[in-house]
Amino acid sequence: MEFEDFDNGVLYLRMRGACAGCPSSSMTLKAGIENMMKHYVPEVMEVRAADAL
Repeated sequence: MEFEDFDNGVLYLRMRGACAGCPSSSMTLKAGIENMMKHYVPEVMEVRAADAL
């Protein structure tokens, strides 16, 4: 995973390696990473895949 951008509370991450082509990567992003980031970084309101830019 790679940081791409942070704008207005939205964190954009790019999946790398095997995760990049995995159909479950969007669920991993929302269910796991988004919850963790919201907990540790209160400014994060949402996490999106960088290709959604």
